[in-house]
Amino acid sequence: MKKINHTMKEMPDLEMPYGKCIKYGPKVLSDAELLAIIIKTGTKNKTSYELALEILCKNDIYKGLLGLYHLSINDLMQIKGIGKIKAIQILCILELAIRITKERKNTNLIIKNPNDVANYFMGELRILETEHVYAVFMDTAGNILKYQ
Repeated sequence: MKKINHTMKEMPDLEMPYGKCIKYGPKVLSDAELLAIIIKTGTKNKTSYELALEILCKNDIYKGLLGLYHLSINDLMQIKGIGKIKAIQILCILELAIRITKERKNTNLIIKNPNDVANYFMGELRILETEHVYAVFMDTAGNILKYQ
């Protein structure tokens, strides 16, 4: 009977998130594996991967990565193995993701159809819990002049 690995140290390198990332790049990693790399360590009874899975399921309404945007430091710290520093690290990674999305908005995008407008705002709108209305002002060439 094959032994089931319970600790990250017992896993073959290519099954561990770090080994997979080195060999194949971060694109092949699951959301939980990416988060496990961010949080680095688990607990005595849980690997960082198992802890990451628990974090991704923590929000009752939003599961997965979107659920992370709806968790506070206190919500994260309720999970055994997530202290203040790990909670802050997770929230800071999320803030970086938001800022990257906003940075992309500063590129000169020409709006050709309603889907272009939706894609332009989707990064920040998908994490909001209430409805927002944006007015987009464009010139005749489809360049965004201003939005509010």
